[in-house]
Amino acid sequence: MLSIKGGTVTLSVSTAATDSTRRGTPGGQDELPWIEDGSAVAPKDARVLSRLFLDRLQVLEEGTREYQYARNTLIEMNLSLVRFAAGRFRNRGSGEMEDVVQVGTVGLIKAIDRFDLAREVEFTSFAIPYIVGEIKRFFRDTTWSVHVPRRLQELRSELAKAKEYLAVELDRDPTPRELAVHLGRDEEEIIDGIVAANGYTAGSLDTSAESQEGGQSASGKARTLSDFIGAEDPGMERVEDLNALGPLMEELSDRERRIVSMRFGQELTQAQIGTELGVSQMQVSRLLSKILAKLRTGLVDDPATA
Repeated sequence: MLSIKGGTVTLSVSTAATDSTRRGTPGGQDELPWIEDGSAVAPKDARVLSRLFLDRLQVLEEGTREYQYARNTLIEMNLSLVRFAAGRFRNRGSGEMEDVVQVGTVGLIKAIDRFDLAREVEFTSFAIPYIVGEIKRFFRDTTWSVHVPRRLQELRSELAKAKEYLAVELDRDPTPRELAVHLGRDEEEIIDGIVAANGYTAGSLDTSAESQEGGQSASGKARTLSDFIGAEDPGMERVEDLNALGPLMEELSDRERRIVSMRFGQELTQAQIGTELGVSQMQVSRLLSKILAKLRTGLVDDPATA
C-alpha cells in the first residue's frame, strides 16, 4: 500500500488501513493511499493525488469513516491553494491573515463538495474561484465600517477604476458628472457612491493630526484628532437660561427684581434680605416662592424654550 508521511512517499502494507479503506468501497478496488499529514504533501504531488481522492470521494458513502478520510485529506492537501489566494488580499486592510485563510478554506470545502470529474477541468482551476469568491464576500460583509447597500459597495469598485482612468486621460481628478458619463450612470447615483465610499474605513480618533505646526502642540506632544473635537460646554445651557430670563425679569416689579438680585446676585440670606427690606424672614420666603413660580411659568410658556 502507498504510504505518504512527512512528504516522503514509501511503499508499505497496512492491514488495518487496507481493511478500513475497503469498507465502503465496492469490491474493495482502487483503495486510497494512507496519507498521515496531507498538508506536508508537495503541491505537484497534491494535484495528482487530489484527482485520485476526488474520484473515490464520488463513490464513497457520505458519512462513513472512509468518506471523511478522503474529504479531510483533500482539504489538507489543497490548503496551499487557500494560502496562495489569500496572499492576494494581504494588503487589503483590516483583519488577520489567519481569518482570511479560514474563510478561504470554506470556499475550498465548497469546491471539493461540488467538483465533478466529468467536467474534465483541473481541480485547481475549479477551486480558485470558489476560494477567492468566499474571501471577497468576507471583505464585503465585514470591512465596511458603516453598513452600506450592496449596490453602492459594488459601485465603489467601479468608481475607483473610473477615477484612475479619467485622472490619466484628463490630467486631473474627474467630476461626478464626468464619472457618470463614463460609467453610463446617473450623476446622483455617482454622488451617492462617492459618499458611501467614505464608510469603507473609519479613522481612529487617536490618529496624529497634521497641522501647520507639524501636528504638535506647544509642549511638543503630538496632537490627535480627538484634540480638535469640541465637547459640550455646560455653561452654554446657563447662557440660554439667562437669555430666556431677561424678558421675564423686566416684567417683575422693582421690588421683586431687587429681591432676586439680593438673593441670587449678592447671595444674601433670607434673614439679611428681610433686614434690608424691613420685613420678616417668613415674608421674604413667601415673596421668593411667588417670584420663582412666576419665572418658571414664564419659561414653560415661552415658545422659544419649548
